[in-house]
Amino acid sequence: MTRRNGRSTLRALAVTVTALSLAFASACNKADEAAAPSEGDKASAAPKTGELPAFSINKDTPNLLLTWVDEKGDFHVVQKVDAVPAEGRKAVRVVMVGREEGTGELVYVADLNETAPDGSYRLKTMSRSAWDEIGAGRRKARLEALAPSAPPPASAAPVASSAKQQSPDSRIIAIIYGASWCKPCHSAADYLKARGITVISKDIEASEAAQAEMNQKLARAGRGGASIPVIDIMGQLLIGFSPSALDQALQNARNSKAL
Repeated sequence: MTRRNGRSTLRALAVTVTALSLAFASACNKADEAAAPSEGDKASAAPKTGELPAFSINKDTPNLLLTWVDEKGDFHVVQKVDAVPAEGRKAVRVVMVGREEGTGELVYVADLNETAPDGSYRLKTMSRSAWDEIGAGRRKARLEALAPSAPPPASAAPVASSAKQQSPDSRIIAIIYGASWCKPCHSAADYLKARGITVISKDIEASEAAQAEMNQKLARAGRGGASIPVIDIMGQLLIGFSPSALDQALQNARNSKAL
């Protein structure tokens, strides 16, 4: 009788241990399933189509190129958040040197008037065309405000005639420091090439050396924090695209004894 009772006790213990093991394994599996990210979580963590990866900066983030737009529609490039004036802080394009994201058809833009609790600035995604339109829209509004109500149709004729009278001179070299998205930079290059000038374009966003070279020339001229394009015509430093200023610089270069 005692042996039967002992066997029964052992069987009961074995059943109990097995049940506990199964229950523990089931609980572990449920815990693992709860801890593992769902497909929905994975999808929400990934950047959405048409958006750049999440990115933020603060006022001390190094290796930045910050482009802001003034009320005239001119683009200005600085390297520090504190160098962006109040008028341009609402929309600032952000490029980090060495980071490919934000240099293609999609760009990072920050509102420097808004900060996160930790003091950082959150960057949003904007198409390059929408960013370019900020400056183009302001330039258009300024030109419309300055334009006469009924301009004479032949007003452009003297300019065209003057351009034809200028003899091309490829010995004059113009270096244009700008960026691929900068329309005034391309306009300045086209204007100079049409006059037979040798043009060298240097993208300050794509090349740290070009940016350093531009900053060095600006520093020597005492003109820091300038807008682009920055144009060097045989040592004459011009800021922005102004046909009359370019014509004067070209004339000075032609009159130089070095030519």
